[in-house]
Amino acid sequence: MFIDKAKIFVKSGNGGDGAITFRREKYVPLGGPDGGDGGKGGSIIFQVETGITTLLDFKYKKRFIAEAGGNGSGAKCYGKDGQNLVIKVPMGTIIREAVSNKIVADLSHKGQELVLLKGGKGGKGNVKFATATKQAPHYAEPGMPGDELNLILELKLLADVGLLGFPNVGKSTLLSMTTKAKPKIANYHFTTLKPNLGVVAVDGIEPFVMADIPGIIEGAAEGVGLGIQFLRHIERTRLLIHIVDISGVEGREPFEDFVKINEELKKYSVKLWDRPQIVVANKTDMLYDDSIFEDFKKKVQEMGFDKVFKMSAATNDGVDAVMKEAARMLKEIPITELEISEDEMYIPEEKKFTYEIKVEHNKDEEEEYDVYIVEGTFVDRLLSAVNVNDADSLRYFHKVLRNKGIFDEIREMGIKDGDMVRLNDFEFEYVL
Repeated sequence: MFIDKAKIFVKSGNGGDGAITFRREKYVPLGGPDGGDGGKGGSIIFQVETGITTLLDFKYKKRFIAEAGGNGSGAKCYGKDGQNLVIKVPMGTIIREAVSNKIVADLSHKGQELVLLKGGKGGKGNVKFATATKQAPHYAEPGMPGDELNLILELKLLADVGLLGFPNVGKSTLLSMTTKAKPKIANYHFTTLKPNLGVVAVDGIEPFVMADIPGIIEGAAEGVGLGIQFLRHIERTRLLIHIVDISGVEGREPFEDFVKINEELKKYSVKLWDRPQIVVANKTDMLYDDSIFEDFKKKVQEMGFDKVFKMSAATNDGVDAVMKEAARMLKEIPITELEISEDEMYIPEEKKFTYEIKVEHNKDEEEEYDVYIVEGTFVDRLLSAVNVNDADSLRYFHKVLRNKGIFDEIREMGIKDGDMVRLNDFEFEYVL
């Protein structure tokens, strides 16, 4: 099954928490803090694997979560680092951020690796907070959470030459005659339902990769037929071979077909439409009048396409000439990376722990007072780091609130003696 698009969720591992422990040995009842740091969380790594040709593996597995770092422990023992999660994808995979649809990365080189999401940093154990004046800290640092993203994986095949044309014009036959690829061939439309790749190895030329792109018909750029699914696969090609059924046995006009396919290319991408083309009039073995080809060639050349060939893929007549011209042109066309503008690139936001403050007015039987409610990721992280029932830990808690500027902010908001400050489930009375 050929799958060229998939949506997945990835998350790097959380960092392990630092430990709050104290050395306790015989004859050493108060040995001081010895809590070790937490381990680093595993990262999400994408790796190009040349043996994979589709995104089929992502049809059934859609969540990828790296291992979390281990928590620190006593005796200054560090937690174990989480194992990295390596996700293997075929060469030519584009990774997009699902919400913005912007491009995160283009994995188009053999063996290429990308560390997409780094694991969360491990938290410091309480031994790291010990000072000359604070010798037994009852608090430690929690591990940093891992990053997460919803992604769209999009496969764009890597080929030097792309075969274009309406269904049943002979694209698959040409591919089978010039490569070892074995596409399905039959005398009906849409015989080919997936792109096929093959290496052209004709005597006297440098080998190159050719792709048979199915289902491009009039209206393909708007989603008619199968074309919109597969037009992306010729975006990387350097040269197009446009095949037309010159015989007209199906009642179609060859030149009109040629114009319609080029219109679809232009609608999909001007860059694709502007790519060099070799025009091939196929099925000449069924042509009853040579003037039909000459008339077609004249019209095509008037449009600016100079390379027009006669061919019969079924009898192999003219095939070598087309392949040799393709190889010659490829030598003159430079290999370029897929162009991605700055507007198309996804720039990850810097991870920040934030908070917001709301005020609620309360009234009981004895008095009226305001409650200043502090919420956000900063609050969650702070409360996970301290023990509010321990005096030293509580002092550290208030120091962090002061350093973060929360006390200054609530004073500017008009807090008074006797008002309450609430952080999640923990609440205390404010005293100037």
